[in-house]
Amino acid sequence: MQNKLKNLRHTLKEMKGILLAYSGGVDSTFLLRIAQEELGDKVMAVTIKTETQTPEEIIRAKKITHQWGIKHLIEDLSILTNREFAENPLDRCYICKKQMFQMMQEIARVYDLGYLVDGSNYSDLNEFRPGIKALKELRVRSPLQEVALSKEEIRLISKAMNLTVWNQPSNSCLATRIPYHEEITLDKLERIAKAEYFLHQLGITQVRVRCHDKLARIEVTEKDIPLLIEKTIRGKIISQLRKIGFTYFSLDLAGYTAELRKIDISKKGKI
Repeated sequence: MQNKLKNLRHTLKEMKGILLAYSGGVDSTFLLRIAQEELGDKVMAVTIKTETQTPEEIIRAKKITHQWGIKHLIEDLSILTNREFAENPLDRCYICKKQMFQMMQEIARVYDLGYLVDGSNYSDLNEFRPGIKALKELRVRSPLQEVALSKEEIRLISKAMNLTVWNQPSNSCLATRIPYHEEITLDKLERIAKAEYFLHQLGITQVRVRCHDKLARIEVTEKDIPLLIEKTIRGKIISQLRKIGFTYFSLDLAGYTAELRKIDISKKGKI
């Protein structure tokens, strides 16, 4: 693991200047910190703000870059105006990533930064991620993948470095909560964001609210399932999600697991 970290530092130092696609998550925060240590003020972060993100993600990204004194740009992109994306095909991630990284390429040119990089890690290669194709087409580099750093290794090193996000739950854009081929709308995204925020406030850190029109299918880890079926909590959830706009409510007994995501993806009709 230490050899991989050494290789990462060497890789970044050779780049001399980078624009990092920054989400505020575990991987991109770790990469940003190492890049700052190696390149100093030759590092810039950019966050593309779309309808598929929550306000909390943007706030976290701004807070971290401000604390570290890193130049950070936030650029707006209305991805829902792209009808190809809104129709929600299997390669929706490819469509979104390509448009986002084309924007970032222009920013890198303006600021004369030689490399556009992202925080994709080695573990991502084992999952269904159509967006990787866009990165390859646009020649975006993924240093964490290049040195074969896995998600688990990144968390361990981040913990040793005292990075506050080291144990932050994994996350993905809100569009992933909507089944393939069902239209992605602003109303659905807002309902999902509000529902997940409410569940986070109950102390549930890892959660997905899958949107099946007016039905909310809630996924949490196994340890949190008993909490959701407790009578008082269950009543609060039903009441709040009804206010948000859902009519029906279900708890996925399989829970939230990486294995479940892979099974759903392999069927190519679910999420």
